[in-house]
Amino acid sequence: MPRISPLALALSSLLAATPALAQDAGKDARTLDALIVTGTRVADRTVAESQSPIDIITPETLEATGTTELATALARALPSLNFPRPAMADGTSGVRPAQLRGLSPDQVLILVNGKRRHISAMVNVNGTIGRGSSAVDLNTIPVAAIERVEVLRDGASAQYGSDAIGGVVNIVLKGSGEGGSLALGGGQYSEGDGKQWQLSGDAGVTLGGGAGTIHVAAQTGHQDMTNRSGAYTGTSPDTGNFPGVGETAFKLGDPDVDQSALSVNADLKIGDNTSLYLTAMGSKRDITSFAFYRSKNHNGQGALLAQVYPDGYVPEINQDARDRSVVLGLKGVSAGGWNWDVSYNLGDNRLDFRTQHTINYTLGASSPRSFYDGALHYKQQVVNADFSKPLDIGLAYPATFSFGAEYRQEAWEQIAGEPNSYYNGNGNPGIPPNSAVGAQGFAGFEPRHAGSYDRHSYAVYAGLEGDFTDKFSAGLAGRYEDYSDFGDQFSGKLSARYAFTEAAALRATVATGFRAPSLAQQHYQAVTTNINSGVAYETATFPVAGAAAQVLGAEPLTAETSLSYSLGLVLQPAERVYVTVDAYQIDIDDRIVLSSNIPLSGNTAALNALANLGITNVTAARYFNNAIDTRTQGIDVVGTWNVPLDASSLNLTASYNYNKTEVTRIAPNPAALDALGANLERMGRDERGRIEEGFPRDKFALTAGWNLQRWDFNAGATRYGSFTGRHATNPAQDQTYGAKWTLDLSANFRPNDHWIVTLGADNALDEYPEQNTFANSTFGLIPYSLYSPFGFNGRYVYGRVSYKW
Repeated sequence: MPRISPLALALSSLLAATPALAQDAGKDARTLDALIVTGTRVADRTVAESQSPIDIITPETLEATGTTELATALARALPSLNFPRPAMADGTSGVRPAQLRGLSPDQVLILVNGKRRHISAMVNVNGTIGRGSSAVDLNTIPVAAIERVEVLRDGASAQYGSDAIGGVVNIVLKGSGEGGSLALGGGQYSEGDGKQWQLSGDAGVTLGGGAGTIHVAAQTGHQDMTNRSGAYTGTSPDTGNFPGVGETAFKLGDPDVDQSALSVNADLKIGDNTSLYLTAMGSKRDITSFAFYRSKNHNGQGALLAQVYPDGYVPEINQDARDRSVVLGLKGVSAGGWNWDVSYNLGDNRLDFRTQHTINYTLGASSPRSFYDGALHYKQQVVNADFSKPLDIGLAYPATFSFGAEYRQEAWEQIAGEPNSYYNGNGNPGIPPNSAVGAQGFAGFEPRHAGSYDRHSYAVYAGLEGDFTDKFSAGLAGRYEDYSDFGDQFSGKLSARYAFTEAAALRATVATGFRAPSLAQQHYQAVTTNINSGVAYETATFPVAGAAAQVLGAEPLTAETSLSYSLGLVLQPAERVYVTVDAYQIDIDDRIVLSSNIPLSGNTAALNALANLGITNVTAARYFNNAIDTRTQGIDVVGTWNVPLDASSLNLTASYNYNKTEVTRIAPNPAALDALGANLERMGRDERGRIEEGFPRDKFALTAGWNLQRWDFNAGATRYGSFTGRHATNPAQDQTYGAKWTLDLSANFRPNDHWIVTLGADNALDEYPEQNTFANSTFGLIPYSLYSPFGFNGRYVYGRVSYKW
């Protein structure tokens, strides 16, 4: 029987079902004639006319499911976006990264109203998708404030600068001077946990005399934890991290979250051709996630734990996540017809860590049960000046010439915790030798880990885009950037589109890009507990410039660079039917990755070298490096079909992404690392597996919406392709998890023009990912892979009441 490729299956499904793109079944805003502002400086460019593939996600799409998280809503709307829900991963359990096209989460640029969004202070260092990344926290942005989201699925460093290797997500906020909404929703999982509620609203105001508009949005809510851990089925009960046989002691699932957010978007006229604009956002989340269970005899501390935690305990990791941003600018049109925009952009993200329901063994019975562990803090300041003007240069239509400059300053800080959070009392009377040091679950940052770092960069860019004829358009862009800490980079992009007819067009791009190593990737350092196959390791993350990392062969980080190509078709085979097919290839050289955990137990040379630096009690180490090159190839197929009926409308939708990443080069070990042992390597098979196949190879979504006068009925089915988890050392424990379908259902009832009552179920068929094999389940305690693209919580049932005016 001949083999049928995933692409062929997708195309046949597309032709058979005559599908459409959006999760929002009732709106035409995602069709190809919608105006865009991302990836172009042309004022009246539409999705269909774009030389690069772009999606528009409406607020109705974001609200079409029960989630209150922006990243989750986007992952359900975009097949090329992956947003797993890892647990027991320290800070990453609460600040989760999303990836576009299988790339690192920090290889996509996030904009808000066209301005660069600041990244999170978090750097992800545990064994999750996005390990090593330092990315924007999408869930700090209130969904209630969003007018639409434009997703440019194409390299755009030549237009926007660092990070835009895989694409650009531009979040456009509501700015109308009228209208508003108020909504109250809630729900829970079928397992009886994970209860959620959220109150949200927005309102627009027009100032007297046409002086401008102000739009305000806010939301607040709470989410209970979920737990899908399994029972212990091993043979070493009540030791280490294991409970008694048959007991379920781990807490594996979503964290407990209290969240609130506020945004203000204002545009004030200060002249006939000039306006002052302001975008301000703030959010606060109190997040409590969970570390590995500690038994009543953990670390040989049975006598101590009998006094404080006689049944064992699960340390709680609390994050106080605060995010602030302000953009203030002036824009207008000069007498000579130049569009100009000058702005100042301030972004600030801070994460304060506390470990609760824990203990520091080396403080004995007098140890506190809660510790302040320190903080991570990131701040960004950007000044932009942008100019553009249509110029008559002899083409069929005026071409748009644009240029501009940018100054950016970044600062990142790691702040030490309270002394008891990292105190080492080994050697004190009554303390058993070799007792684990610091707050169990998440030890505090030590003063030697603390530091404050900054850098600045300058950039200039220019672009020209125009229609050469009625059928052919093209664009050229270039950008030069100079960073104070690693040097300069130039990025370029060439794009073109040719319309064979009004119903068929071909588009293509070629672009170079880059991403600068983040300050956190260069300077973060900590010691954390990692468990692999039931064995606990005290794993140190060393900064590349530090003596410890250099002993292990670390080298200064440089920028990763990219070369990308895309080729696509835009089709309108029938009225109200739109289809796009876009193929792409992204080559990344000197990709920045966090090394695999380098085992040090029993390595006398390595342990002695670290001990000479005052570093002990470390059994594994890792550091950031530029050790690999990768190639990502894929295809996006998108279609829409809006069907008007006599008293209603039917909207069928479909989209498909196929994506493959392979590591094309692994740099040889540095001499210093080879000198410590033949079996040490920076890029182990587990880390390579995460990059190549830790996410679904493909994803297929079908949705349908039937819109009547008073009712809307929506259904969305998503197929998540298979993915694989590779074991660090044993290929026999590699596991491939099969593809899974999920089904989302919802119904809206509108008793009048203002009220909307919604009932729905996400994952209505209560689907779970394939379970871990026993060898990969930590003796049954962790039944599901943390890579699962749709989590492992099961069915979520919700309701919502909205009032709009």
